Amino acid sequence: MAEHPGSGDIGRVPYRTKGRTMAGGNDLGSLLGGLLGGAGGQGGGGNILGALLGALGGGGNGSNPLGGLLDMLTKAGLTDQAQSWVGTGENQAVSGAQIAGALPDDTLQKVAADAGVSPEQAADEIAQSLPQAVDKLTPNGSLPQGASLEEIIRRQQL
Repeated sequence: MAEHPGSGDIGRVPYRTKGRTMAGGNDLGSLLGGLLGGAGGQGGGGNILGALLGALGGGGNGSNPLGGLLDMLTKAGLTDQAQSWVGTGENQAVSGAQIAGALPDDTLQKVAADAGVSPEQAADEIAQSLPQAVDKLTPNGSLPQGASLEEIIRRQQL
C-alpha cells in the first residue's frame, strides 16, 4: 500500500499504520472493519467501533482505549460478558440497552452523530460488533500491553 505523505495532517500529529494515516475514528473504523472480516464501510460495525474508540481516546498517538472501555462495561455490571470476550471461551451476548447504560451519554451521542445514526442504533451496532472485536483483539485471553490499538489490530491482521 502506498504512503501518502502529509495526508490527514490537520492540527494533529499523524502516524502511519500500513500506509494509513491514523488521526481519528474513520481510519480506526476501517482497520476494525478489516479485522471483523468486513470492509469497514458506511454503517458497518467497524466504523461504529472506530467512532466509539476514537471518542474514548483511540485517535491519539499510541493510545489504547480498549482497557478503559472494558472497565466501563465492568462497572456497569457487564463483567461476565466482557470477560467472556477477552477469554478464550464462547462470547456472551450484550444488548444495545446494556451498552447504552454502560457508556457516558455524551460519548454515545458523539458516536451516533459521527456515524449518522440514532444513539439507540449506535448502541445496537456496538452490541453486535464489540464482542467479536474484543475477542479478536485479545487472542491469548488477555489485553495486549504496551501497544497502541492500531498496532494491536495490525498484529491480528497479519
